[in-house]
Amino acid sequence: MSEEINVPVESVAQETKGGKVTFASEVIAIIASLAASEVKGIVSMSGSAFEGITEKLGRKSYTKGVKVEVGNEEAAVDLFVVVRYGFRIHDVCVEIQNAVKNAIETMTGLRVVEVNVNVTGIQLEKEVKEEPVAPVVREEEPSRVR
Repeated sequence: MSEEINVPVESVAQETKGGKVTFASEVIAIIASLAASEVKGIVSMSGSAFEGITEKLGRKSYTKGVKVEVGNEEAAVDLFVVVRYGFRIHDVCVEIQNAVKNAIETMTGLRVVEVNVNVTGIQLEKEVKEEPVAPVVREEEPSRVR
C-alpha cells in the first residue's frame, strides 16, 4: 500500500500585459493542502512512505497527500486524507472540494476542473481511561450444602 504520491516540479505560465506569471506545481499543491487541512473533520493528509520518512527527519511536507496536474489555464487536484471518526465523511469531502477549489481559483486565477478526495483512513478518538472501579463486596450467602 505504499503508493507513490509525487508533485511534478514543472511550472505553469500565464500571459499578462506586463509579462508572464509562473506557478510551480508545488505552489498549487501547498495551497490545496492548506485549504483542506482547515476543514473540520480532517485529521491529516496521508502520503507515501517517502514523505513519512521525510517528516521523521524533521522536514514538514506541505504537499503530503496531494497530487496536482496543472495546465496553462486549468488545474486538477487529488487529495488523500484521514477523517476523524464521528464526522459525516461525505459532508467533509464536499467541504474539502469547495475549500480547495475556492482557494486555488482565488489565489492563482486558474480554473479548477476537479478535486478528487480519497479517504485513506479514519482516526478513532483516543481511548478514554476508565477510573478503576472498587470491587463489589458481596455478603456471603449461607451454604445450601451441609
